[in-house]
Amino acid sequence: MSEIKGNLESDDKQPPIKKKSKMEESMKKWGIPLAITVGLLLFFMPTPEGMSAQAQSSIAIFTGALILWITTPIPIYLTSIMAILLLPLVGAVKDQSVAFGTLGYDVIWLMVSAFILTAAMIKSNLGRRLSLWMVTKFGKTPKTTLFLLIVINFILAFFVPSTTARATLMVPICLILLEVYKAIPGKSNLGKTMMLQGVQADAIATSGVMTATSGNIIAVGFINDQAGGNIGYMDWLLASMPTAIVTMLITFFVGLKLFSFKDETNFTSAMDTLKDELKKLGSFSLDEKKAVAIFIFTVVLWATGDYHKAWFGFEISTEQTAVLSALLCLLPRVGLLTWKETNIKWELMIFAAGAYAVGNALDKSKGAEWIIGKVVDALGLEQMNHALVYIVVVFLSMYSHLIFTSKTVRVTILIPAFIALAKTLGLDPVPLALAAAMTMTYTITLPPHSKVNTIYFGTGYFTVLDQVKYAVVTCFIGACVISLAIFTWFKVIGI
Repeated sequence: MSEIKGNLESDDKQPPIKKKSKMEESMKKWGIPLAITVGLLLFFMPTPEGMSAQAQSSIAIFTGALILWITTPIPIYLTSIMAILLLPLVGAVKDQSVAFGTLGYDVIWLMVSAFILTAAMIKSNLGRRLSLWMVTKFGKTPKTTLFLLIVINFILAFFVPSTTARATLMVPICLILLEVYKAIPGKSNLGKTMMLQGVQADAIATSGVMTATSGNIIAVGFINDQAGGNIGYMDWLLASMPTAIVTMLITFFVGLKLFSFKDETNFTSAMDTLKDELKKLGSFSLDEKKAVAIFIFTVVLWATGDYHKAWFGFEISTEQTAVLSALLCLLPRVGLLTWKETNIKWELMIFAAGAYAVGNALDKSKGAEWIIGKVVDALGLEQMNHALVYIVVVFLSMYSHLIFTSKTVRVTILIPAFIALAKTLGLDPVPLALAAAMTMTYTITLPPHSKVNTIYFGTGYFTVLDQVKYAVVTCFIGACVISLAIFTWFKVIGI
């Protein structure tokens, strides 16, 4: 491993260290006073009608933490620790276990397992072999490699019905590829783009396949039962996959513009060296064979989740599969790792725990629901032109993930509400609810908005602000494409 790294380092220059912009420096300087001021104003202002004191407290802490996570005047895990401490102190949660218990959430175990699987792929050289083969065979340039990873994400959406499982599969491959490209976490725009587009591709591909996440299936249930629709697997695929592909293509090129890496790597001259490195790996080692067996075992369990009950009499969840695979990597004789070699980033676990604690407080206190209700009333949807209603609903649904941290919660609250709204206005509720449902997987703006975001964020290649910038643009593009599809493509396919 060290020999390979040495050869690559001698052939490629390290990416230049990127200096912080004036805007970033200002955000760091004013982040703390801004967070304190906004948080205190929200906490001490008169409680609005219809909002509980508990909801007001959770909104104040959520907003303050959000400002600190984006401006990063202090490490993000310290913000999470403060949030976990404040939630029970100010009454945002009635039981302190709601805040302190988040470190035991399934997403934390998923992240631990992802680090272990990544370490196994690195130690065994399987990840390096796979990455070198991919790059020399298909990824002749960094851009084609990025596009290849997006294609793989879209293919996996058909076979692995879990966004987090797909992220856990893809992140190790991305990390090895970035090592090949000499990308440094926090400094490399190539690494930033690859990881952010991994987040985007996972979410957008999920929107195109009905069975790619349980939220889509729940939404279809509401549409068929409450709106009188007859949406099936192929109906969803025909309606949503074209919008997903168009959105991903546009955002792919947007990402290349937002985070340019033209001067970062001269990979063409290194291609011969990479081919030589692939040859030096020789035949498969015992550790590689073990890693392949564990990797295949993991993929098969994730891809066949719907059949476990019939086959085994019990279901093996995504999280259980990940932990089982991590256990196999660590078992003496069977596995190939020691605990010290796992390189688990515990500061990320603390950040995730705080993020989920704040999000849960917002949901449980009904603070998120109150905000959405006020937004709907403020927009005056009942008095709008019908065409405009479709567009506003799509955009509202798209950006609602800024408040709700759970796709299932969003689907459960918003889809029935939009169906009722359509019936009240005399609109066909099926296309309105379907279009809204297609936006539910775009939970891409902040790390705590989905487990996928958290897993990719854990690589250290992008900041919270980087994700916000790219995601706001991506969500806008996605909402525009879906809105346009309602008036064009939906009519073509008879929805």
